[in-house]
Amino acid sequence: MTVNLTAFEVTAIVVALLAFGFAAWLYRWVVKRPSSNQRIAQVGKYIRNGARTFLRREYKALAKFAAVAAVVIFVFLPEPVWSKDAKILLNVEMVVAYLCGTVFSAIAGVIGIEIATIANIKSAEAAQKGIKPSFLAGFRGGAVMGMAVVGSSLLGVALVWMISNDATVTLGFSFGASSLALFAKAGGGIFTKTADISADLVGKVELGIPEDDPRNPAVIADNVGDNVGDVAGMGADLFDSNVASMAAALVMATALPNKELNITLVFAYAAIGLLSSIIGVACARMGKKGSPTRALNSSTYITTAIFAILSAGVTAIFDFSSIPNNGEWRIWGASTLGLLVGVIIGIATDYFTDDRRSPVHKVAKASESGPAFTILSGFSYGMISALPSMVGIGVSALVSYKLCAPIGEGYAFFGISMAAVGMLSIVGMIISNDAYGPIVDNARGLAEMGNLGDEVLEITDELDSAGNTVKAVTKGFAIGAAGLTVISLLGAFMSEVNEAIAKAGLEIAQLTGFDVTNPMVFFGLLVGAAIPAVFSALLILGVDRNAQRMVAEIHRQFKEIVGLKEGKEGVVPEYDKCINIATTGALKELVPAGLAAIFATIAVGLVGGVHAIGGFITGNIVSGLLLSLLMSNAGGLWDNSKKYVESGNNGGKGSTAHKSAVVGDTVGDPFKDTAGPSINTQITVVSLVSSLFATLFLQFSIF
Repeated sequence: MTVNLTAFEVTAIVVALLAFGFAAWLYRWVVKRPSSNQRIAQVGKYIRNGARTFLRREYKALAKFAAVAAVVIFVFLPEPVWSKDAKILLNVEMVVAYLCGTVFSAIAGVIGIEIATIANIKSAEAAQKGIKPSFLAGFRGGAVMGMAVVGSSLLGVALVWMISNDATVTLGFSFGASSLALFAKAGGGIFTKTADISADLVGKVELGIPEDDPRNPAVIADNVGDNVGDVAGMGADLFDSNVASMAAALVMATALPNKELNITLVFAYAAIGLLSSIIGVACARMGKKGSPTRALNSSTYITTAIFAILSAGVTAIFDFSSIPNNGEWRIWGASTLGLLVGVIIGIATDYFTDDRRSPVHKVAKASESGPAFTILSGFSYGMISALPSMVGIGVSALVSYKLCAPIGEGYAFFGISMAAVGMLSIVGMIISNDAYGPIVDNARGLAEMGNLGDEVLEITDELDSAGNTVKAVTKGFAIGAAGLTVISLLGAFMSEVNEAIAKAGLEIAQLTGFDVTNPMVFFGLLVGAAIPAVFSALLILGVDRNAQRMVAEIHRQFKEIVGLKEGKEGVVPEYDKCINIATTGALKELVPAGLAAIFATIAVGLVGGVHAIGGFITGNIVSGLLLSLLMSNAGGLWDNSKKYVESGNNGGKGSTAHKSAVVGDTVGDPFKDTAGPSINTQITVVSLVSSLFATLFLQFSIF
């Protein structure tokens, strides 16, 4: 059978539309769940309005950045408008693709917020009937986000490619998604951890009141933060990674022989991955007395198996024989390997963060001796936890490279890019699991504020614990996927530079790699390695400053509002004041960190040229992955250690271990939910900036 070269592009669009239809069905299913508790409805409305307000203000601020970036793109990309080779229409296409990337990413975030702030209410009230209906309401609410995000990314890339048929324009779409994701993840992370830290320090540590006590002025801001950080922010992050992996693969596919077949494989595997996620979500079930963690993990494993089988079937049925040396099976092997390594990274992350495992128990035990030991032990396990994931990413890149190298020149890096596509193939299921976490976290708070009783709280606590465990796993998966994606983006950067060399007729050697003994490469390497640390520091300092402002506001309210601390009937905190502090501070603090990463990339390129940028990307990848894994895993470990103590272990609530564990959790909060996952997007953004500005760095640099 001969492949119709547009068949899989059309199929990708059809599967994306199918995902939207499935998301609509899931949305209606969740909305139809019964809910009648007026107190829960009122608090849910506070949360929904707070999340909408933050997104509206955040997107207004980001629209200004996008407008400026669009002007810069029009002037410089893909060729400066004053260049004799410039094609103004192509520059316009780049601008449109960039703006479409930002819009698609923003829409995915809005859809996630809308369903999450409905599903949390439904899940809370469903817990009165048992754990199964509550789990389904939370999971299917998260699945709406998963289907919308992946459907948007696949549809966007397919449409941009079909209209432009230009890989560089596709990179422009990816840069739009990445730039919005960078600020959305950072801003949402600053918001959510400002509120979380402030609520815990004053509520739990100072006053000894429950986590979601309605007397706490920061409690609504905390629940809003779960949505803007862990739903909209993580959705934008994985939307960005998915688009970037496909864009990088398309850039390299177009530079190789058998261009059309390579492109077909990219769209075929991406479409099959989304279809597998649809099937996996539809099949997700949990028994009346089953484990929510087991149900979530089983769905992931089933989706993985479906992808491996379906992609092998497509590879066998269609005629890819013009790719030499059984190349189609080598590419299938690379993509399947990437997916399997993603699952293994998730399992390794689970070991270090699950409250049933030894590291959590040991940190809880250390907490009996004081908060210093909580920090030391948790940070140490966080560093150890980075090793298996780093090795996994390295092995995946190495084996994919070697597996595809015999196909022909250039296919080795294409193999790495297809491993990234494979790892992200089931991202629809991964986002569904991830969005489940904040939904059931909110449901737990709503159950407490709605006085639904201890039995309901036990159910929501079990669901929340599963959410924390799976959320840590999905963060590990996201970091691993980002690692492979940016390695493939390094290959895309080399392809863009080599194409620019050939086009300009320059008498210089084409890039085949980067020699670290070259002073320019080493200069870029050192600067690139430092950027993730500076980026993380700016975000954590932003949380620090913002949380101090909110703690002062909480103290003011407890001092000035008569009867608030005692819980006098009819006395309500000024929730809006805390929401406004979190919003204003997040928008103020997110800009410097994002711009610092972008400007540093441009500065290094203009100083040292393409060789310095090669070193810069390499250093950024290694340092960024290490810090991201360390902070995400240490933060998840501290969080679950706190919950392990609160469940009655090592002294239980109110004990020395509990107070120490709360301190550890407040340190871990900006680690795991602000800086750690934001680094993924920072690495992707600087890699895309490098590829887009490759021609400028080649032609205009000081050295």
